[in-house]
Amino acid sequence: MDYRIISIGALSRHELWNEAGATRSAHSTCTLIRSEKQVILVDPGLPAQVIGARLAERAGIALKDVTDVFLTNFRPAHRWGLVGLEHANWYICEAEREAIGRHLIEQFQLEEEESDGWEILKRDIELLKKFKSAPDQLARGVDLFPSYGFTPGTCGLLLALPGHTVVIAGDAIATQEHLEQGRVLRGAYDAQAAMDSMMEIVEIADLIIPGHDNIQVNRSRRQY
Repeated sequence: MDYRIISIGALSRHELWNEAGATRSAHSTCTLIRSEKQVILVDPGLPAQVIGARLAERAGIALKDVTDVFLTNFRPAHRWGLVGLEHANWYICEAEREAIGRHLIEQFQLEEEESDGWEILKRDIELLKKFKSAPDQLARGVDLFPSYGFTPGTCGLLLALPGHTVVIAGDAIATQEHLEQGRVLRGAYDAQAAMDSMMEIVEIADLIIPGHDNIQVNRSRRQY
C-alpha cells in the first residue's frame, strides 16, 4: 500500500492568519491511496480536469484508473472533482451520510419550490444518494477513523504502514496552524467533539494529512 498527496488544499479564509474575509476559493487536500487493486482518491477538492492533470503529474495515472472515491465530509470544498469520477465507487461515512441527508431534506422542505436554494438542495440530495456507506476497512491497510465534530460525521482514514501510521484527518485538523495551536476549525458543528477528535488523531498518528494543507509530521510522537 502506498499514498501520496495529489493536490494541497486551502481555506477560503484562514482565521489563524488574521484574514478578515474570504480571499480564495476553498478546496480540500486530495490524497491518492493504492492498496492491491484499489486506487482510492480522497477528497477530490479541485475540478476533475485539474485533478486529472495532477494525477498524471504526481502518480502517472488518469482519472479512469481511480476505482474508489472517499469523502471525509460532504462539504462542497471536498467534492468539486466528482464530475469525471462517475465510474468509481463513491464512499462516505454512514454517520455523515445520515446526518447530512436529514439536514438537506429539512432545508429542502423549507425552501420555496424552484428557487435557487431549492435547486441547489435538490442537486445535493441527488448527489448524496450516489454515495455508499463506507465499510470499516476501505481497503487492506486503510481503516476508517471517525473524527466527529466539525461535521456530524467527519471521518478520516488510518493508514497502517511498516513502522509508522498516517491519518488523513480531513477537517478534524484543517491546517498546520490548527495542529500546532491545537485549534478547531471555525464553524464546527460540535466544537468539543471536534477537539476530542483532534486529540485522538495526535495520539495515534506519526504523519497527519490535514483537510486543507500539506502533510505534517506529528512532533509529539517523536517518530521522525
